[in-house]
Amino acid sequence: SIPAPIRVFLCTQPADMRKQFDGLHGLVAEVLRQDPLSGDWFVFFNRRRDRIKVLAWEGDGLSIWYKRLEAGTYAIPQHDGDVLQLTSAQLALILSGIDLQQTRSRKRYQRPA
Repeated sequence: SIPAPIRVFLCTQPADMRKQFDGLHGLVAEVLRQDPLSGDWFVFFNRRRDRIKVLAWEGDGLSIWYKRLEAGTYAIPQHDGDVLQLTSAQLALILSGIDLQQTRSRKRYQRPA
């Protein structure tokens, strides 16, 4: 399950799935321009979009979650630039095989900033 208050940053450039902790840490810092130790989740797809890696800081170390689809691909939302910020609900939909381009969010209350 994905924690609700977590920020999720999706790297829109295809990533080399051979990258491990240090390589993904470098992508977060250089491409996404975020702090890898912030507690946010950082999502990477391969070129075919049938593999995904999520890098997260868990307070005492980094963790990687990795998934390979046996059939099909993930649908990445429309984007401008190298980074796309998602909600935890949007990431859950992508992981479930839902194309966010084909869905519509209903209006919800948001507290003024």
